[in-house]
Amino acid sequence: MSDELLELFTKSYIEAQPVKEVLFTWHGGETLLRDISFYRKALLYQRKYGRGRVITNTLQTNGILLTDEWCRFFKDNNFLIGISIDGPEHCHDAYRKNKGGAGTFRQVMRGIELLQKHGVDFNTLSVINDYNVQFPLDVYRFFKEIGSQFMQFAPIVERVSDFRPDGLKLLPPEENVEADLASWTVNPVKFGQFYIEIFDEWVRNDVGAWYVQLFDSTLANAVGAQPGVCIFAETCGHAAAMEFNGDLYACDHYVFPEYKLGNIRTQTIFEMMFQQRQLQFGADKRDKLPTQCRECDVLKFCHGECPKNRIATTATGESGLNYLCQGYKAFFRHALPYMEFMANELHYERPPANVMHFAQGRH
Repeated sequence: MSDELLELFTKSYIEAQPVKEVLFTWHGGETLLRDISFYRKALLYQRKYGRGRVITNTLQTNGILLTDEWCRFFKDNNFLIGISIDGPEHCHDAYRKNKGGAGTFRQVMRGIELLQKHGVDFNTLSVINDYNVQFPLDVYRFFKEIGSQFMQFAPIVERVSDFRPDGLKLLPPEENVEADLASWTVNPVKFGQFYIEIFDEWVRNDVGAWYVQLFDSTLANAVGAQPGVCIFAETCGHAAAMEFNGDLYACDHYVFPEYKLGNIRTQTIFEMMFQQRQLQFGADKRDKLPTQCRECDVLKFCHGECPKNRIATTATGESGLNYLCQGYKAFFRHALPYMEFMANELHYERPPANVMHFAQGRH
């Protein structure tokens, strides 16, 4: 990304925000392939166009390129760092290899140790795939050991095809050409069991001390609050992605030619995000749910999850069912008594962590 485009993006992004606190999220590829000078310029532009607003930054990285200098910079400028790591060594190295084919776990751990040394806040983001889904408690306990107080688990669901005319192997969600699930795609039933096993340990011992994104969003939906993550909200369309050349796409899961909204050299972010096409994209999450979903007893927790995963068909043959439906249903139904208990505690202004006594009595 050129300096000129970085400045244009910063100005347009801040002006598009209707709130006083503005959050910049830096994603890659690998974000640290740009040197510190790029991010120093970003901070300068944020100050230039911020006009007194509170501006915060998060950055997602695989951690391999972290150094003392990077960590001092993040600490001095209050960055929250997301580390991409898929669990203990045997889980992480199953897919996260360098170009020589060797696992990268030890390099990532060196990066985490540097963040801890400098007191930089970090959380972890893990892709749940066909391998690490088999080791839920190994994964969860490992993250507790390394001090990841906030954990996110992202199930991987991808389809590959040789039939797209533009040569792309990965398919956008609504592409109806002949395709196969990628071999690394997580199994829905195993995915649900992965969350259930972690939840059972968490709800007995760790509520209020360790945070798992799905558990937080489920409780939020139980009390009628915003879930804090778009995939479990009723509608979406707010998480656009901008590429290095200024092209803006409907969502970071939809960076395909069909979902390009425009370019910030010719339109502002506000104009592109509030065009009818993008508003429709966000509303479709709710409006295109199949009948089976609309009648589901756990709809309020799930809302169909991410549209990118709606590649299955219902029992009656209707399209648009989430591929992960079976797993999510199992988890939400399992967690429901505990979520209702915590919602009740919140209603009476008592700590939700009281659920641990309730859970221990049920086991």
